[in-house]
Amino acid sequence: MKLLTKRHAYTALAAALLLAGAAVWTARTPAVAEPPPAPAAAQVDVAEVVSRPITDWQSYSGRLEAVERVEIRPLVSGTLTRIHFRDGSLVRKGELLFTIDPRPYEAEVAGRKAQLAAAQARQAYTASELARARRLLEGNAIARRDFDEKHNAAAEAAANLQAARAALQAAELDLEHTRIVAPVAGRISRANVTEGNVVAAGAGSEPLTTLVSVDRMYAAFDVDEQSFLKVVGPATGAAGAAPEVPVLLGLADEEDYPRRGAVSYVDNRLDVSSGTIRVRAVFDNPDGRLLPGLYARVRLAGSAERPGLLIDERAIGTDQDKRFVLVVGEDNRAVYREVRLGANIGPLRVVEQGLEPGERIVVNGLQRVRPGDAVSPQAVSMDAQQPVRTASAGSR
Repeated sequence: MKLLTKRHAYTALAAALLLAGAAVWTARTPAVAEPPPAPAAAQVDVAEVVSRPITDWQSYSGRLEAVERVEIRPLVSGTLTRIHFRDGSLVRKGELLFTIDPRPYEAEVAGRKAQLAAAQARQAYTASELARARRLLEGNAIARRDFDEKHNAAAEAAANLQAARAALQAAELDLEHTRIVAPVAGRISRANVTEGNVVAAGAGSEPLTTLVSVDRMYAAFDVDEQSFLKVVGPATGAAGAAPEVPVLLGLADEEDYPRRGAVSYVDNRLDVSSGTIRVRAVFDNPDGRLLPGLYARVRLAGSAERPGLLIDERAIGTDQDKRFVLVVGEDNRAVYREVRLGANIGPLRVVEQGLEPGERIVVNGLQRVRPGDAVSPQAVSMDAQQPVRTASAGSR
């Protein structure tokens, strides 16, 4: 009886241990995980690739040069008595700039006039003497020798009269040069010599000031050999005239290229050391902001119009040394597409390779999407990136 009781106790204990072990195993066994719900499609702005005729432009750096630049030097020597302009001001053509003391030249003119009067009197006298001698010679009342003397005296007096007139003209010209006027209209520099100083005439003398024209300005820049052969050379033609190539200009503080000009000069040789040729374009300067020496950003038309594809800069991603966009297909999934880019045209960028007309790409929200992800596209315009009301989100 006791043995049976012990067996029953052992059996109950074993059953309890089994139940406890089963409970522990059940607690430690993880529950089968249910699959997570599919992520919601990211909302992105999608736009069609813009297709339009474009012109390729090449960018260059250059400097502005004055169309007309004059160093004002005195043509006569003397004391500078008056400066008639304000430093840095605009002057008109023919406006009086400097006055040199005219009194010595006025006296010279007066003396030359007196000499001219004497020469005129001498010429009149010798001419009358020659006429009288000619009449006497006809009547054999004068020797031939005397007639020749009268003739020579008249010829000498006529020559002296011409010399006196030329001397008077030179004296009057010197007197005129005491008034130094502006040879061209433009902006004048400062006066290098003050009133009261003696100035000397000649090309080696110090310039009194400099004057540059401002209504138009040159932009000089160097064009590489390939661009010259492709664009500038063919446009120049056999006659060697200035090529009809559009040129755009922007100053260092200006956005884009707001000024339009034309090529006015192409050099006659290529610089072999740099592989470039000098080109000069002319631009109107209505606001007067173009000054000689300023840095100029120049764009030269690289070809005739051609079909082109353009996209917004924000649609372009960087993958190491590659550029890519995400194309949205018919199933509204993003597809990775490597692209080769061209120049900027306004706010858009030219795509040379990788896209086709009519394709849709992600233009806003690129960082929220990976290739292969489903997207919820909202159609916008590529130019202005405004919602397109006439197109549904899933339409092309």
